[in-house]
Amino acid sequence: MAAFITKRLLEFIPVLLAIITITFFLIRLAPGGPFDTEKRVSPEVLAQLEAHYQMDRPLHAQYFQYLKGLIRLDFGPSYKKPARTVAQWLLLRLPVSIELGLYGLAFALFLGLGAGVLAALKPNSWLDHTVMSVAMLGICVPAFVLGPLLVLVFALWTDWLPVMGWISPAHKILPSITLGAGYAAYIARMARGGMLETLAQDFIRTARAKGMKESRVVLKHGLRAGLQPVVSFLGPAVAGLLTGSFVVETIFMIPGLGREFVESAFNRDYTMISGAVLVYAVLVMSLNLVSDILLGLLDPRIRGQ
Repeated sequence: MAAFITKRLLEFIPVLLAIITITFFLIRLAPGGPFDTEKRVSPEVLAQLEAHYQMDRPLHAQYFQYLKGLIRLDFGPSYKKPARTVAQWLLLRLPVSIELGLYGLAFALFLGLGAGVLAALKPNSWLDHTVMSVAMLGICVPAFVLGPLLVLVFALWTDWLPVMGWISPAHKILPSITLGAGYAAYIARMARGGMLETLAQDFIRTARAKGMKESRVVLKHGLRAGLQPVVSFLGPAVAGLLTGSFVVETIFMIPGLGREFVESAFNRDYTMISGAVLVYAVLVMSLNLVSDILLGLLDPRIRGQ
């Protein structure tokens, strides 16, 4: 297992370097700049700003200077929000996005696993067809449609829940459901398929033939093998929940990293965009590694790959 983890960690280095390089040059080749505003800036002021942020240097020199800063975990200053550095903004916004992602994950696992396992235990029944139909609906309805619908029903029509902000537990219900609903649908379908395949295996029939209780057959033998597809999906799913909250945070006006990234993209805040992309990349790769480790624990054959 140690060699397996070491191999995965070594793969991080070239991937992160490629992401850093592509992001750095791509955003600077796009039209516009961080100092382009509705009110035209004089050439003298623009030259002073570029000199202050070392943007008057050749692009390759800026790139290597940026890499030197990253080695010291220095993401540079924010061009649009100079009150804090990029690292300080990331530390301020990231916990909110992580909290939202964890709530969305809890909702997705609770609803998806429960519905998928129940559907697998009653194949081709009305319960199975209902669960799969609702899951397909959840896959087809995107977050930018589901979010406003939930706001319309539970906030505007009934006034049960608040619409915007990240203050009280009530503020966190609608965003968490909006973010986790699509993943709950995928998990339900995967859990059903994995459980159906597992429950048809010979070792399950053997356990039943020995007189083992059905609940123990399902919980002890069925879940461990049947949920492997779900575990393999959890890495990308958790990464998507933590990093894919751009739309949800914008709809519900949540002060997270996703909303900060969207604002930075509109403002051409180069360092903030690069910092957010790097944080998201590390999160995605780390969570995929955790998923691989869990799969290796469930299936030792994967460790040798």
